[in-house]
Amino acid sequence: MENKNGAKRFIKPLIGVIILVVLALCSPLLGFDLSRTIFKFSLQKFVTLVAMVILVLLITFAVRLILGAFKPKSHRAQTVITILRSVLSYAAALVILCWGLSILGVNVATIATSVGIIALIVGFGAESLIADVVTGIFMLFENQYNVGDIVEVNGFRGTVSNIGIRTTSITDSSDNVKIINNSMMVNILNRSDNLSRAVCDIGIPYATDLEKLEKQLPAMLEEIRAAHADGEDGPLFREPLVYCGVQALADSAIVLRFVGKVEEKDIYTGARTLNHDILLAFRRVGVECPFPQVDVQNC
Repeated sequence: MENKNGAKRFIKPLIGVIILVVLALCSPLLGFDLSRTIFKFSLQKFVTLVAMVILVLLITFAVRLILGAFKPKSHRAQTVITILRSVLSYAAALVILCWGLSILGVNVATIATSVGIIALIVGFGAESLIADVVTGIFMLFENQYNVGDIVEVNGFRGTVSNIGIRTTSITDSSDNVKIINNSMMVNILNRSDNLSRAVCDIGIPYATDLEKLEKQLPAMLEEIRAAHADGEDGPLFREPLVYCGVQALADSAIVLRFVGKVEEKDIYTGARTLNHDILLAFRRVGVECPFPQVDVQNC
């Protein structure tokens, strides 16, 4: 993964160099012959051009290292850092392009004026790209979601791992990464804004003395919550566990429902913990969970 990320850092500056070549080939159509300038430049200009590209890449790499050295706990701060890293790549490509043309003796302002009509045409074709960038800027200021938040977009649920100026990366629980254009980030359900509910539905036999069991439940639930109060990120259950009552009268069991408030990232862990601990707590007081049984009789 690191090798892939390292290669990606140089893609945008490389695009800047490619654009230089394309401009050289197309320049006669724009009213000037850039190719003559390029092919007649001196060795000094060549060395200057190479030194400029290396300098920009080194500065970009150094700034990335500095940004990577920050390990903020705030999701908002993480978001700002990832967007700065994204903007930095585009800025490096733009600097190489404009500075490179200047080194070659080309008036960048003249080119900008000459290609104005072409840029307008390309702009219509790149409408989605512009929409992605504009949406990314608005998302930054509106604080809709941040790096580290758990979101659900079009049925895909995961943690926001990166927010760029054009795309957003979401990683699910299986480490699958989905990259979504910012303009497509609509109808977002941000599950990190509030505590989530870990639910446990557990059945007990119809023969159970329900009133007696319900009197024992507060102590059981408090014991379960206290047993998980010393996690690395604080208590697993952020609020006292709640007994909601009889959820259903099933064929062979009375189904009771219990709910615990947890962080969204712990919702599955919380549900599994409730299932495990409540089952063991019921067994300690002599209440066994029922299961379907078949009586076979010989006539």
